[in-house]
Amino acid sequence: MKAAIITVSDRVSRGEADDRSGPVAARLVESYGFEVVATAVVPDGVDSVADALLAHAGRADLVLTTGGTGFAPRDLTPEATRSVIDRPAPGLAEAMRAATFGVNPHGMLSRGVAGIRGTTLIVNLPGSVKGVEESLGVIGPALAHGVGLLLSADTDHNAFDS
Repeated sequence: MKAAIITVSDRVSRGEADDRSGPVAARLVESYGFEVVATAVVPDGVDSVADALLAHAGRADLVLTTGGTGFAPRDLTPEATRSVIDRPAPGLAEAMRAATFGVNPHGMLSRGVAGIRGTTLIVNLPGSVKGVEESLGVIGPALAHGVGLLLSADTDHNAFDS
């Protein structure tokens, strides 16, 4: 299964900061059996993120974004994601937020969403390295199963149990 990682950051896109969360997301998603076939860095904003999601959906089975999920005025990754998905997958975002309760008081401020466009699963991750690690630690084991269901005409969920 193929994955794409999109880092959403004004500073990284301008070359003012290094992308730290994208490489961590790539390493972790590979540990769950995905081949990272594309990476990109885009500035914050609905249009830039939506364009990147559309460019990678269909080419990758899983698209992960890092960044742009907070409360800052330019944190618009969830809005961009909602504009391109066909079906929401709220359990993934709910699980990521729930896992931080009692551990990280700022985890509940994440506005990230997840959803499906065609046969591509799109998931918004936080922009921090720690947030990426925590989030993928929670949802990572379910990603291959979910993508497998998207790619298969077989609706027998037991066929994908591991």
